[in-house]
Amino acid sequence: MTPSEVAGTLEASGDAVTRLLTSLPPAIARWKPAPREWCVNECVGHLIEAERRAFAGRIRIILDNHEPPLEAWDAAEVAMARDDCARNPAELRDEFTRLREKSVVLVRSLKPEQLRRGGIHPQVSRLTVDELIHEWVHHDANHLRQAYANVEAYVWPQMGNTRNFSSG
Repeated sequence: MTPSEVAGTLEASGDAVTRLLTSLPPAIARWKPAPREWCVNECVGHLIEAERRAFAGRIRIILDNHEPPLEAWDAAEVAMARDDCARNPAELRDEFTRLREKSVVLVRSLKPEQLRRGGIHPQVSRLTVDELIHEWVHHDANHLRQAYANVEAYVWPQMGNTRNFSSG
């Protein structure tokens, strides 16, 4: 995918995240399908931190430096510290939307020669800008799917006999 195509995909997945958070009552956005699983709010909080730390953040570091060291971060630890499950979904939506708008501009601005630039991650070795933008698309899809799976699990008990349409 080109940077423009990636930017369009990130914009679309960002819109889906924003619309989902806008549509959900706070109680559903905070609901967890199991004790150790993330609620929708936590999925979005993770997308925010990943955007800052792993995607847009790393891309900016790589563009500003020659083969810089890249920091690792503990997603579970950061999620716990953020306490997003307790937050208002509208606040998370607004935080995510502001960040995503800047990120889409960044990705659209990438030049072909910048895609080969890289940095060194302590766990996975060299990462290029091109690899990061493609992982970003994958990461967004994974956590958007996770958020929708939570909603799906939430409504399942209320479906009654219509569950038979899905069970076989």
